[in-house]
Amino acid sequence: MLAGVRIAAFLVIAPPFAHRAVPGTVKAMLAMGLALAMAPRAARAAAAAGAPAGTEIASGTATFLGDVVLQVVTGAALGFVVAMVFAAVQAAGAAIDLFGGFQLASAFDPMSMTSGAQWSRLYQLTTLALLFASNAYQVVLAGLARTFDALPLGAGLDLSVLAHALTTGVTQLFVSALQIAGPLIAVLFLADVGLGLLTRVAPALNAFALGFPLKILLTLTLGVTAYLALPHVVEALTDTSVSDLMGVGR
Repeated sequence: MLAGVRIAAFLVIAPPFAHRAVPGTVKAMLAMGLALAMAPRAARAAAAAGAPAGTEIASGTATFLGDVVLQVVTGAALGFVVAMVFAAVQAAGAAIDLFGGFQLASAFDPMSMTSGAQWSRLYQLTTLALLFASNAYQVVLAGLARTFDALPLGAGLDLSVLAHALTTGVTQLFVSALQIAGPLIAVLFLADVGLGLLTRVAPALNAFALGFPLKILLTLTLGVTAYLALPHVVEALTDTSVSDLMGVGR
C-alpha cells in the first residue's frame, strides 16, 4: 500500500504519465501493478535500512497515516524532479516562439494545463511521443524502482539534499533549453541586428515591417535542425532524470 502511494504520487506529476491524455484509471492501475511488483524489493530495502518491514510498518492508525503522507510527499518530490528535467524541452520551444514571433499566437492547452505557442506545444508533444516510442518511460520507472533502495519506506526526505537537487535541476533546465534552441536563437538575434542596421542606413525602407515574415521563415527553415535533434535530447534527459532520482535518495 505504501509503495503504491509513492508510485501514484510520482505518476501524477512526472512525465509522460502526468499528461491528461493518460486517463486517471490507467495511472491507478499502473500504480497498483507496479506496487505489487516492487513490494518485495521495498520490504527488503526497508529491513536492510533498519526500518520496520511488512505489517510492522502499519503498527497503528496514526503511524500508518503518517507513513502514507510521507510517501505522498516523497513521490511528489521525485516526480517534480523528473518533470523539471523534461521541462527543458518545453522551455526551448518557448524560447523559439519568443524570438521567432510565434508568441503572439499562444493559447492555453487543456491537456497539459500550460499556455504556449506552436513550437512549445510541438516540442512537448514530440517529447511525449518519443518517451513512449523509445521505451524511455521504462527507464524512468526503473529509476523509480531503485529509489526504494536509496530511500526506503519509513525513511524521510533529506530536505537539504532535495533543495540541492532542485537548485541544480533549475540550472540544468536553463542550460539544456539554451543547448536545444541556442543555435536558432542566435540566428534570429542576428536577423534582428541586421534589420536594425538596415533601418539605421535606410529609414524609409521600414525594415522592421519585414521582420515578422522574415523571422517566421527563418524559424520554419532552420527549426527543423533543432527538431531532428530531439531523440538524442530525450535520451540524454532520461538518463539525467534517473540520476537525479537516485541523487535525491542519497
